[in-house]
Amino acid sequence: MPATPPLDAESSDVERERVRMQVLVQSIRDESARAARVQASLVTLRAEALQIALDQVARSRSRESRECEMPVRSLALEIAVATRSHDLTVQKELSDAHTLVEKFAATVGALAEGRIGVRHAQAILETGIVLDDDATRAGWEQVVLARAERDSPGRVRAFGRELAESVHPVGMTERHARAAASRRVSVRDLADGMAELSVILPATVAYGIRDRLRRQAAAIRAAGAAGEAAGSTAPPDRGDETLSTDAHDATDVGAVDNGGTVDAEARADTDADVGDQHPHDNRTLTQITADVCADLLLTATPAIDPTTDAICPGGLGAIRGHVQVTVPVMTLLGRTDVGASIDGLTPIDPETARRLAAHAPGWDRVLCDPVTGTVLEVDRYAPTTSQRRFLAARDRHCRAPGCRAPITRCQVDHNHEAHKGGPTRLDNLCHLCVRHHTLKTETEWTVTQEPDGTLRFQSPLGQDHREKLPGRVLFVPDADPPPF
Repeated sequence: MPATPPLDAESSDVERERVRMQVLVQSIRDESARAARVQASLVTLRAEALQIALDQVARSRSRESRECEMPVRSLALEIAVATRSHDLTVQKELSDAHTLVEKFAATVGALAEGRIGVRHAQAILETGIVLDDDATRAGWEQVVLARAERDSPGRVRAFGRELAESVHPVGMTERHARAAASRRVSVRDLADGMAELSVILPATVAYGIRDRLRRQAAAIRAAGAAGEAAGSTAPPDRGDETLSTDAHDATDVGAVDNGGTVDAEARADTDADVGDQHPHDNRTLTQITADVCADLLLTATPAIDPTTDAICPGGLGAIRGHVQVTVPVMTLLGRTDVGASIDGLTPIDPETARRLAAHAPGWDRVLCDPVTGTVLEVDRYAPTTSQRRFLAARDRHCRAPGCRAPITRCQVDHNHEAHKGGPTRLDNLCHLCVRHHTLKTETEWTVTQEPDGTLRFQSPLGQDHREKLPGRVLFVPDADPPPF
């Protein structure tokens, strides 16, 4: 790092700070260029490793796509274990690196020279990959790369997307139809017991959904304000006034429950007299919009329902979402305020956990070791003995290295294969998601289970990784003072 040049004793503090800032900015610039060169080296190494795996795929005689891709999956898990990462993340990094080296060589060169950063390279990859013709893509890359050397990644992405649109040989109609096939729903965990629900849809549908939700939220606010005015109560000052009042004259108002579920009779009662039921609705328009969205998704019946009573009694509207909620007994009793979670992954607030438990058709009781927190025994208040319940309580998620796929997306695996004589016992069973279950079955990865439930993963390249049981936080009453 460059040293701060000497200053006269008479120099002011402001001048000293200015000079120091200049030095720091230059140092950050130099280190960023060095980091770019390291990233370029990683790109080259990943691309070379993936090429070896692809060569193995090419030599495979199997016509099954699942079997053909096993060398790539196995390589991803090898690197994931070595770098303490998730193999799906590693596999995407391998794929991106290979694409950069094969199709964007000039970008990799600029990254290696420190002329652009890794986010610039990612922007070029994401916006240029739609160009299939090599000559067109190469010309596009030179123009966008020149822009990347003098502008921010966000601007480079916007410029690259617009330029790719103008030179793309395939019409927008065909590309939109192809992109529409990628529509999906996903959930991303956030802090404080929250999660982000994302839905990828055609733009017209997405904007239409948002507009309708906003109009419904505005109608609810208008009805609440009307009820307050009738009761001679001034409407409270609510922040986050982000929506226009164009829809305030709407009168079709639905009841929205903060938890996302609404009883039909309660809805009718609320529709009859919104002002009496919610005279002081302090939610912002943004919050009401989110609540209406949850209400519609959790309770509404789809417009198209091809099912019959034989397939789905009550139709699609009768289907309700199910989650696995883990609640420590002290939290359930209201003695503590922590510990509840969904699928062993996402923490939720204790009040929601207690409300869900009150309406649950049955509970699993989980007996844990007071020191290690590992599960010792599982039973039900309505007595049953179920290995699946024990494994769900013990494993909580996929047990493969780095994976956190919830139990609902996992399969129970025989560590020592059943067709090879492996017993169906708790000490030979664990949860693996479909991806890792398939990888373990179809490749040379082996899994053995130790007496305490620890899984030992051995890779084809000789790595030995031990996956311990996920611990649980326990709150045990103790009169002794803490040892710290």
